[in-house]
Amino acid sequence: MTGQPPAAESAPSRADQLVERARASYIRVRAYEAATLHADGALLVDTRPAAQRDEFGEIPGALVIERNVLEWRLDPTSPHRHSAVTGPDQYVVVICQAGYASSLAAASLRQLGLTNATDLIGGFEAWAQAGLPTVSSPARLTDEAVAVRWLLQPR
Repeated sequence: MTGQPPAAESAPSRADQLVERARASYIRVRAYEAATLHADGALLVDTRPAAQRDEFGEIPGALVIERNVLEWRLDPTSPHRHSAVTGPDQYVVVICQAGYASSLAAASLRQLGLTNATDLIGGFEAWAQAGLPTVSSPARLTDEAVAVRWLLQPR
């Protein structure tokens, strides 16, 4: 024994508090709910970086918009919005790998006026665990593979 009282349970980090405040502002959806919304016309927006999509796969039909440009691409008033964005009432389900970054992203989209923006509880991991469709990302060619293809081309 060190003679010191046991450590008190630590308070959540500020980042965790930020995520909890974001989540309190809207209703999140589970994997099958997201699939149903998508079948009814909602946008599934995959914000994961390419490295995660390459490693874990993708959701067929999901719109890939990385997090660093999300607001500009989904803001209905932005001249840089994606052509799939139809207006502020559109349903949007944001997906990240595990359902944390997507909570902050969905809250940000709601602040931009997308009143039906939400995120997937558990992210891509929950989607895949639910047995919903996923596809492997196209393999990136290594320099060696490119050289072999070049060597095998008819001349």
